[in-house]
Parts: sequence; structure tokens; C-alpha cells
Amino acid sequence: MKEEKALTPRPEKRVIGRRELVALPDLDITEIEAKIDTGAFTSAIHCSDIHEETNADGKKVICVELLDPSHPQYNHKKLRFADYDLRDIKSSFGEVQQRYVIRTTIALFGEVIEAEFSLSDRSDMKYPVLIGRKLLKGRFIVDVSRKNVSQKYKIKQQQKHTNL
Repeated sequence: MKEEKALTPRPEKRVIGRRELVALPDLDITEIEAKIDTGAFTSAIHCSDIHEETNADGKKVICVELLDPSHPQYNHKKLRFADYDLRDIKSSFGEVQQRYVIRTTIALFGEVIEAEFSLSDRSDMKYPVLIGRKLLKGRFIVDVSRKNVSQKYKIKQQQKHTNL
């Protein structure tokens, strides 16, 4: 199992809420709501039209549309990933499903973290991004009475810089 890598120095564990506004820099998403789920091992991103294709070089790639037309941040972009795994992942209903897993970056508290995300149709779920234990471990402590702690931290940091 690969360890999630911080791309920026990691401070001590931070308190995170039950929901957070996160950025996915590699996927051109600056702000999207994520559910923090300590019951899930792997993090997940909502995608539609998930399928494998063979590119011009004869190599398999995974093609997806990030989010779906009903989501406000849907941008009609089709993404292709040449580096991916196909894994058995247990759904929230306890069913084992084969899902594609990619590595990408997520930004929280000004920290950019490279992490694994399964690609799945989360259209029936309230939140398009789910943050699981693998990403949380060693970095965050979840306070279920709070939400958007990272966003509040970001605003506070921006105010500090404005007042200098």
C-alpha cells in the first residue's frame, strides 16, 4: 500500500470538520464540498461516463467526465488517466465493487497532498468528494461538530496578508 505524500511540509495534526471545502488543483477544481468519512478507507471523486479506452499508442487509458451536468462545477471536460489501478472497494452499502483509482492532489489548510481517489458515480450521494481514512491518517483529527474549518483558515490567512 502506498503512503499518501504531502507535497508541502506537514504541521502537527489539524482539526477538520465533518464537511470541508477542498481544492483539487490537478483537476482544475478550486472549491468543492467534501464529506469527511472515517468509515471509508479510500477517498472518492464523483465522475460520470467512466470507461477504459485504448489511446493512439495502443496503451489503455481511463476516461471520465468529472462530476456530471447536474453539478454546478461541471465543466464538460473529459479527463484521461494513463496511470491508474483497478481495485475492489467496499461501497457504503457493503457491496464490493471494482473501481478505478487514480493519484491526484488535494489542497486543505494551504497544504497540498498527493492522494489516491477512487472514481465512482456518486450522483445519488449528497457530496461529490469523499475523504477517507487513508488521507486523514496522521494529518487530521475529525471534529464532527464543525464544518468548513479549512475554508475558515484560508479566509483568516488571506485577511492576515491583506492587513500587512
